Formats: sequence, C-alpha cells, structure tokens
Amino acid sequence: MQQQTRHPAASQSSEAQAKTSPQAQEAREVPPQGGGRRRPLEGIRVLDLSRVLAGPWCTQNLADLGAQVIKIERPGSGDETRSWGPPYLRDEAGRDTVESAYYQCANRGKLSMAVDIAAPEGAALIRELARQCDVLVENFKVGGLKKYGLDYESLAALNPGLIYCSVTGFGQTGPLAHRAGYDFLIQGMGGLMSITGEPDGAPGGGPEKVGVAVTDLMAGMYATTGVLAAVIEREHSGLGQHIDIALLDCQLAMLANQSMNYLCTGEAPRRLGNAHPNVVPYQTFAASDGHLILACGNDSQFRSLCGAMAMNELAADPRFATNSARSVNRALLLPVLEKAFLTRTRDAWIAALEACGVPCGPINDVAQAFGSEQALAREAVRRIAHPLAGTSPSVASPLRLSATPVEYDMAPPLLGEHTRTLLDGLLGLDAARIDALCASGAVGASAQVCERGAQEAAV
Repeated sequence: MQQQTRHPAASQSSEAQAKTSPQAQEAREVPPQGGGRRRPLEGIRVLDLSRVLAGPWCTQNLADLGAQVIKIERPGSGDETRSWGPPYLRDEAGRDTVESAYYQCANRGKLSMAVDIAAPEGAALIRELARQCDVLVENFKVGGLKKYGLDYESLAALNPGLIYCSVTGFGQTGPLAHRAGYDFLIQGMGGLMSITGEPDGAPGGGPEKVGVAVTDLMAGMYATTGVLAAVIEREHSGLGQHIDIALLDCQLAMLANQSMNYLCTGEAPRRLGNAHPNVVPYQTFAASDGHLILACGNDSQFRSLCGAMAMNELAADPRFATNSARSVNRALLLPVLEKAFLTRTRDAWIAALEACGVPCGPINDVAQAFGSEQALAREAVRRIAHPLAGTSPSVASPLRLSATPVEYDMAPPLLGEHTRTLLDGLLGLDAARIDALCASGAVGASAQVCERGAQEAAV
C-alpha cells in the first residue's frame, strides 16, 4: 500500500488543535443522536459576516448541510436585502410582513445576531465568537475588517484552525482589488453580457444581463466548495487557511466553453441569441402558436429530428450530416427548419419529438416551472414555520443526499432574533451584561418573537 504523504504542517496539528477552542472541538465530537447518521457538517460552526447574496448563498449551503451558521447583522437595519422589497413575505391573512422575499432566498437555517462591529465592544464579541468557530465568511472590501481586528491574520492568531473565506468583487490582489464589485457590473466586465442577448442588428439586439445574479450565485457555490475543501484539509494539518473568492474570477471561469473558444482561436465569441456557438440545431424555434426549445446534442438526434419532420434528405445532405458541417452551414439549415416548425403547434411538435428521443421542451414562466409535474414530484417548494408569517415558502436545495438529507426546520431568522441566546449560551454573558450591551447599541435583539427556542439555537 502506498504510504500517505503528510502535509508539511502536519507536525503542527496537535498544537493547532490544542489552540482551537474547547467548545469548537467538543461540537465536532458530538455523537449522532438516536443512532442515526449525523448531518454532513454537524458540529461545524460558521460565523457569517456576509450580506446580500454571494456570501449568504454559501452559508445557506453550509447550513443546509448541517453547519450551525451565526449570521452577524447590523443592529437596526441588518442585511441590506431585508429592505429590498416589495415583494415581502406575507402572513396567513395575505398581509405583507417586514421580511423581504429577496432576504428569504438565501438565509434559511441560520441564527441572527445583531452586532455593531464598529463599536469596540461589538468587535470584541466577534473576536470571541471567532475563537469558537470553524469557518468565517465575509464580503467586506479588501482591508475593511482590519481596523476592527477582524481580518484573517488577526483572527488566525486567536484561532489557528479558523477557515476564513473572503468574497469580493476582484479578489485580494491586483489593481482593482480595492473596488467594490456587484453582479451586474461583473457580468459586463467579465464578458458574460457580450455573449448574452440578440446579435447586433437583430430586433432588440444588444448585450443583456442574465435574469438572476448568476455571478453572485456561482461565487457562492465556489465559496462553498472552497470551504468544504479546507475543512477536509484541516483534518490532516489541524490548521485553517484564507480562501480568496473573487466575483470576476468566478465569472471568467464560468464562461466555460466560450472562454476556451476564445483561447483556442483568438476570436472573441459573439452573441447568438438563443443559439449555441458549437452545436446546431440547439436553440428556440417558433411553432404556429408559441416557442419551443430544441437541443440536438448529436448526429443521431439530428437524424431523428429529420425523420419526425419528414425531411430525411437533410440528414443525408453532407452539408448537414455532422455537427461540424451544420455549424459551418447553419445559415443554410436554420431557415429550412424555421419554416417547417411553423406548420404545427408547439405541443404537437414536443409530442412528436419526445416520441423519437429528440430533446425538446416548452419555455415556462416561473409559475409554470414550479407548477410543473416534475417540480411537484421533486417537492421543489418546502414550507417552514415562521414567527410572523405562519409558514415561509423555501426553494428546496438541489442537494439530495440519500442518508443525510437537508432538513427544512429553520426559516430565515428575524433581525437579531438569537442575539440573547448566543450571548448567553455561547459566550456565557449574564443578563445584566447583555442588557448593558443592548443599551450601548453594541448589540441588538429582535423585538418580535425574540427566540424560537433553545433547541433551534442549541449552543
């Protein structure tokens, strides 16, 4: 058997583990309850200093996998997305609550603690929390936390096992590192908008952003992956590390085949509307009563398409017989297909093409997507008890683990909902001390349904 190679820092493992807080070590050693398998990240504690979408998307993933996530928010206002409404979460009578729909999308499964990190006492509380956490996620501007003693170097000195993930627009280095980054801006700067939208000269032609903040979401997914990798590595070295996630880096990476098309040819890809740059026919077509998507991924599917359309001569034509030929001759092929698709209804074409194994489908709006038979069968929407709304809808995680499934037991928290529970149970502060911190403005506690119970916030 091949001898395992030890990490260079492995000799420091025992010392680093000894410096890690007893609470954090104890949390990782809690045995599974009831004889069942523990959730994948059960015992991992995450300090979430991020706001808006990219960072919270990461920490929601970690919460879904069983981590305890403590969301730090500014007293009085909280995460910016709390005010990004309408629409708002509605109560059982259909009335708006103060909780925005946007905030609900990325914050389930978390505990909210309102702390003013600009106040010396608030920053000190965060440092104490960092001693007892495994992971910290933040999305402040580069260097923005250093003046509070909350940067990676300062906190790693207190907790060598801390995994510290920074999510910024342009990363920790480079000439733009100091600039704030926003999804829309990065979609433009990172090339995505140059390949999204109708071609120049076409009706409505011009660059377009994607309808959701895909750069933020992908950055959150890359951050999740980085954190999980660092957690696994720490089992060998006993040490944490700094993870540098930049929206621009993520945007460039997610260009995928389009970036390689450029790197291999030196030619920047152009906008093709709904067409594919490398596969033909792979786009939308207008039927007699609406549009459908056709996705012929190989030559066999194209032959089946031609058979369903009673146009076998196209499959035999050397200009169209292979995908490479179709890509070169798309201007000749597409008008023929467009004319043919106009002869029947959308649903008639979908039925005919599905019958012969040609990938196709409708273009649903969001309501139709969630109301589809497949989405309903997959339970794409879950409802979670909520103190203001009765229940809160939540989109199910796509992570479907057979033995340790995601549990939907905690709706996105109210602002400062768990402040008192955490100050008492995790930091050991008495009621008088907590009242003094609240009076000074260093912390804030929710005035509405302050706690959901010790079991949910078990520390």
